[in-house]
Amino acid sequence: MHRSLIVLPDDTGQPIVDAIAAAKESLRIKMFLFSDPGLLAAVIAAQQRGVKVRVMLNPARRSGEVENKKSRQALEDAGVEVADSNPAFDITHEKSLVIDGETALVHSLNWETKNLTETRDYAVVTSHRHEVDEIVECFDADWKREKFDPGEDSHLIWCNTNGRNRVARFIDAATESLLLQNERYQDEVIIERLVRATRRGVKLHILARPMHFLKAGKLVEGVEGLRILQDLGAKVHRLKGLKLHAKMMLADGQRAIIGSINLAPGSFDSRRELAIEVHDEPVIKRLQQVADHDWETSHPLDLSDEGLLADLQKNEPDVAEMLALESHPDQSGGEHAEHRHGDHHRHNGH
Repeated sequence: MHRSLIVLPDDTGQPIVDAIAAAKESLRIKMFLFSDPGLLAAVIAAQQRGVKVRVMLNPARRSGEVENKKSRQALEDAGVEVADSNPAFDITHEKSLVIDGETALVHSLNWETKNLTETRDYAVVTSHRHEVDEIVECFDADWKREKFDPGEDSHLIWCNTNGRNRVARFIDAATESLLLQNERYQDEVIIERLVRATRRGVKLHILARPMHFLKAGKLVEGVEGLRILQDLGAKVHRLKGLKLHAKMMLADGQRAIIGSINLAPGSFDSRRELAIEVHDEPVIKRLQQVADHDWETSHPLDLSDEGLLADLQKNEPDVAEMLALESHPDQSGGEHAEHRHGDHHRHNGH
């Protein structure tokens, strides 16, 4: 039984392709976005050599945008069983792969080429029986549209059941340091837990995305949480060179959470999300090295009025008024910003 770490883009998509290629009996794939040609080819090749392949894809974003259509067609044409994810959830954002019911990969990344080549992302490989069984059980329940309850003793972190509590407990247990990589810091309960951590002396290092990557309607809470934490002494930076897509938390250099969960209410309350907590020394050691490297090559995120205005005027000019950054609010703005900068929706949060 082991757990290991895949780091993107450093390790490329090859370890995932290799894992698929090693399948002898079955593949269960649950994915928010699936479009990478290499991974598509690997899955189709598995189907063609007699592996029972089932793929569950999120049908559409909240905006109604359908993104998995071509891949779905290619998979179905090759005889792969494909289903929409469970309609009980607004969005299925979980990104998991189970091979032969024996090994599972819990990802922060989608199976998109950019997540393999341009974004900081992670996947944890586990062969721990109880963890693999839980992912299988949830997959089968979602496939059959049945309720899945991981129970009080759940080994994994699931939304929308135990997610917020488990993340809150993880933060509460930190004694010296917390290093977070996430696109969004919007959940009030989590912000409160981070505030309390800083007040008991935990050093907080936060990597976030530049603010204009947030949707117009989410900017206020996104900025607010980070500003509060920064005021309390947390260091808030943005990544240089790579885009940040990871959802990773590292506590005291000893424990980590990796998965699909953004620290936002929607993720905890209405989406299917999955994350895994790890404390294996080799995994933590590598994670710490990557996180240290990312931090050393990062820049402070300018959350001052001037910094935010400069960022937003370039990208989301109509949103600045919502943050009370300007003296002459013009109420007509927010809505148009969303449409005009639809481009940012696609980068946001997934």
